[in-house]
Amino acid sequence: MSPKALDYESLNENVKKVQYAVRGELYLRASELQNEGKKIIFTNVGNPHALGQKPLTFPRQVVALCQAPFLLDDPNVGLLFPADAIAKAKHYLSLTSGGLGAYSDSRGLPGIRKEVAEFIERRDGYPSDPELIFLTDGASKGVMQILNTIIRGAGDGILVPVPQYPLYSAAISLFGGSLVPYYLEETANWGLDINDLRQSVAVARSNGITVRAMVIINPGNPTGQCLSEANLREILRYCYQENLVLLGDEVYQQNIYQDERPFVSARKVLMGMGPPISKEVQLVSFHTVSKGYWGECGQRGGYFEMTNIPPKTVDEIYKVASVSLSPNVPAQIFMGLMVNPPKPGDISYQQFVRESKGIIESLRRRARMMTDGFNSCRNVVCNFTEGAMYSFPQIRLPPRAIEAAKRAGKVPDVFYCLKLLEATGISTVPGSGFGQKEGVFHLRTTILPAEEDMPEIMTSFKKFNDEFMEQYEDHRGYSRM
Repeated sequence: MSPKALDYESLNENVKKVQYAVRGELYLRASELQNEGKKIIFTNVGNPHALGQKPLTFPRQVVALCQAPFLLDDPNVGLLFPADAIAKAKHYLSLTSGGLGAYSDSRGLPGIRKEVAEFIERRDGYPSDPELIFLTDGASKGVMQILNTIIRGAGDGILVPVPQYPLYSAAISLFGGSLVPYYLEETANWGLDINDLRQSVAVARSNGITVRAMVIINPGNPTGQCLSEANLREILRYCYQENLVLLGDEVYQQNIYQDERPFVSARKVLMGMGPPISKEVQLVSFHTVSKGYWGECGQRGGYFEMTNIPPKTVDEIYKVASVSLSPNVPAQIFMGLMVNPPKPGDISYQQFVRESKGIIESLRRRARMMTDGFNSCRNVVCNFTEGAMYSFPQIRLPPRAIEAAKRAGKVPDVFYCLKLLEATGISTVPGSGFGQKEGVFHLRTTILPAEEDMPEIMTSFKKFNDEFMEQYEDHRGYSRM
């Protein structure tokens, strides 16, 4: 009998090509160990609330009232909820066509898209058009929607930074395109060399690939670096010269842990460059409620904003969005609250500032603790996490460890991370899941475990790493360098 349509051998080959290391072999093994009763610290994914980050009070109060609007009719509602939360809930309910259970426009509620546009204008100093903003089920859905629009077939290439967040490699595979890597330089704090970028494009073109778009992740995932205005100008100038769409993944813009390089949006720099570049470069920017001090990953709220995209193309993107009818409405409310939070003088303002500032300050301390902890370990070097939610240390594996990994049929950093998991319960992601230079090995861990738990976690890591290196070093002069 011939294979059925959903038998493995007859599946769409693009589906089988998709790889997503964040939920890959390490995660599956960690889940098995957890089911066996072992305590697991899941640092493999940027999932703040799962690692103990408390939800901000005000947005939860507003969404609770929106989800249960009958509470607004209760005469005692003012005893449980502050007046500004009650007013906000009524405001957002008035924007819907029937509460949170009703579909919205496929681009999202117009009133919330207007609030997003106003946020972008305050942030960048340039007007934003709500008609060019689409609300999405998390930033990932928006990224996939735009990549699906750009990629026409295997001959189309997307420039992606390496190390990269595997959403990009997975989506490019799924849509049948070609990933064109450009390597970030670890010794220059994961900086971008424009000459390396040109070389990547030249190699792709010599292989018959039409490079159509470039991805930047700012702040970086998994690398944690923040792009300067000068970096962004150079990138935008390059996109103008090469006629590339720039995809700006800016979901970590609230997660900044140093003062030297604050977050600057690609759009702000583009607008400041003036014509012809500001009128010609096509830019799509992405943001989310999943990161920053919000950390509302499970709500699945995001948006993308389009700059210099022709109206007919916007219509096509709207058409495809319409196939899914509506982004989830509660998440749209969260997005509205993120871009339009309590203001000075509001009843909830002081509590909101206290909670949000407390989260970012703690993350800044955890970023330093983790970086210093890794750099105190044998054969481990780690750049400081300037932004985002991750440390990405390089593990300088001894030759005997690499040989042992090969005998076990494992990529060397997967071998190391599995040993780390079995010994300590710390679930990480091997650097090979993000891409890295040949012969260089890393792991990615979030900086999200509770601050009070961080010393114990780093002590556990150091003990494991010392024992691992002791086991596999041949003590004939192998060193950190």
